[in-house]
Amino acid sequence: MNIARKLFVLASLGLVMSGAYADDTPAYPSRQVTLIVPFSPGGGTDTTSRFLAQKLGEIWKQSVVIENKPGASGMIGAGFVARAKPDGYTLMMGNIGTQSINPSLYKMPYDSKTAFEPITEVAELPLILVVNPKENIKSVKDLIDTAKKEPGKLFFSSSGAGSSMQLAAEVFQKDAQIKMTHVPFAGEGPAITNLLGGQVNVTFGTILGSGPFVKQQRLLALGVTSSKRYPAFPDVPTIAESGLDGYNSVSWVGLLAPKGTPRAVIDKISKDVQTVLQNPEVKQKLINQGALPVGSTPAEFSEKIASDYALYNKIIKDNKITVQ
Repeated sequence: MNIARKLFVLASLGLVMSGAYADDTPAYPSRQVTLIVPFSPGGGTDTTSRFLAQKLGEIWKQSVVIENKPGASGMIGAGFVARAKPDGYTLMMGNIGTQSINPSLYKMPYDSKTAFEPITEVAELPLILVVNPKENIKSVKDLIDTAKKEPGKLFFSSSGAGSSMQLAAEVFQKDAQIKMTHVPFAGEGPAITNLLGGQVNVTFGTILGSGPFVKQQRLLALGVTSSKRYPAFPDVPTIAESGLDGYNSVSWVGLLAPKGTPRAVIDKISKDVQTVLQNPEVKQKLINQGALPVGSTPAEFSEKIASDYALYNKIIKDNKITVQ
C-alpha cells in the first residue's frame, strides 16, 4: 500500500509539474518570426508576403521579417524551410510552383508532399486570356473555333516551360480539345511584348502583367481562368461561363511551415491570417495586386495542393513538358 501511495503521489506531482510547465510556455509568437520567400524581391509572391507580414506583425506585436532565398525555381528557399526547426518561427510563402508543379518537373532534394505543414492558402491569382485586338478572335468560342479549323497554327506565349501560364493553356487545350503551339519566353514581359507585336496570337497572362494593356485596349481580354469573375474586370467573363464548363486554372500563394510544427501553432497562424484577409483594406490591396484573398483552413489548403498536383502532373506527363 505504501508503494502504491508513493507512486500515486509521484504521478500526481508529475501532472502538476507538466501543467505548470505548459502555463510557463510563452504564447506564440514570443519573438521574431522569419518568413522565407523563395523568389526574388519585387515579384507577386514577395509583394504579397511583405504586406501580410506587416499585418501579422501588428496582430502579434512581434516583427515578421521577410528573407528572400531565390533560385532553382523556388527550391533553394523551400529546402531551407524544410530543414528549419519546426517551432513556427520559420515559415515559407510557397506557391503553386513550389508545391504542386515542381515535383513533376524536377528531381528535388526534399519531398514537397511530406516536408511541410500547410497553414493557409493566402491568395488566388487568376490568369487572364488575352489576344491582340488585330486578331479575328473576339471571344473564347472564336478562339476554340479557329484552333479547331487550323490545329497548331495558333501560337501561345508563356513565361517559360512548366510555368502556370503554359499549364493554364494546356488545361484549356485539353478541355476544349484543340491544339495550339507553345512559344516559351524567359519571363512574362517578353511573352506579352511578343503578343503585342503580333509574333504570337494568344497568352494566358497574369492580371498584373496583362491587365494594364487590357485597360489601354492594346490587348483584348477573352476570359479569366478562375471560377468567378475578377473584381477589377467585372465585364470579362470566366472561361467556364464562356462555354468551357468546369474550366479552372489559377495560380496561388500560401503559407507553409516545416513538418512537425505544433498543430496549435499552425491553427493560430491560419486563424490570424484569416482575420487579416477579412480586412477590407487588405482585400482591396490584394485585388489591386492581381490577387483574390482566400484564407483557407490547413485541411483545405492540403487538399488544394494535392488536387493541383494531380491535375498538373497529368498535364505535364501527357504533354511531355520538360525544363532545361
